[in-house]
Amino acid sequence: MDVSLVIPVYNEEENIAPLCREVSAALDTLAGEVEVVLVDDGSSDQSFTLLARCAADDPRLKVVRLRRNFGQTAALAAGIAAASGAVLVTLDADLQNDPADIPRMLAKMDEGFDVVSGWRRKREDALVSRKLPSLLANRLISVLTGVALHDYGCTLKAYRREVLEHVNLYGELHRFVPALASQVGAKITEMEVNHRPRLAGTSKYGIDRTLRVVLDLITVKFLLNYATRPMQLFGKWGFGAFCLGGIAGATVIYMKFFDSLPMNRNPLTTLTAFLFFTAIQFIIMGLLGELMTRTYHEVQNKPVYTVRETVNL
Repeated sequence: MDVSLVIPVYNEEENIAPLCREVSAALDTLAGEVEVVLVDDGSSDQSFTLLARCAADDPRLKVVRLRRNFGQTAALAAGIAAASGAVLVTLDADLQNDPADIPRMLAKMDEGFDVVSGWRRKREDALVSRKLPSLLANRLISVLTGVALHDYGCTLKAYRREVLEHVNLYGELHRFVPALASQVGAKITEMEVNHRPRLAGTSKYGIDRTLRVVLDLITVKFLLNYATRPMQLFGKWGFGAFCLGGIAGATVIYMKFFDSLPMNRNPLTTLTAFLFFTAIQFIIMGLLGELMTRTYHEVQNKPVYTVRETVNL
């Protein structure tokens, strides 16, 4: 297979029919063997029934149904695992991404890029709840990861398969794939894509998602910079805490012998103990937590989803 489209779907019954029509039209313009993998992420409406009906009419459309709602990242991971294309294109099912942009993205990739990321320059979303948090998040992500993109949140992206083979998705990491791909030397670019207002259904995104993105950004920053040398990060914190604890302890001793202040009545004694033990303990717990999560998903190759049934696979 030359190109695979991967589309996560969650409660989008009103958009399924037009989505299938537009995707099929986009496939007709592409050369070579193409397929679409639609992942029903545990929808509670008629999305799967409609997807299966579309797949019956067009064998290029294949459906994966997850047992429950695992989230967009897991749905994308399931679609990527089921896809067989040398190039993978991801997009949303709400029709805000325009499938007509896919041929342009593939042409851009032919210029020698490994990842082409969509940029919704004229975004049709609410300013306060969607556009402003996204603007701030994109700038923060670009600064911390060193991969400058205007729109990390745009699902419409194209990847070479060999790039994604080195990336394991969990949490909200799907938006950070370009940054993670840079770890293996991928050549990344972005291009402006059409963004349309949502005409049917309801958005699954809210401002509360910003917190989850920030927390995953901490993980990505650690994986990008310190995954193979964690002591460079946590050792600095530990050394800093040790130095501050040493200063506090030396101050306690000074006050004991020169100011005749009992050590057990000096609050700096508690601060010394806190710096020596509590801070370092939490740092180690955080390190072990990150390493255990990475080991769980990558070393064991543990999937973050379970499949209920498939169509045309």
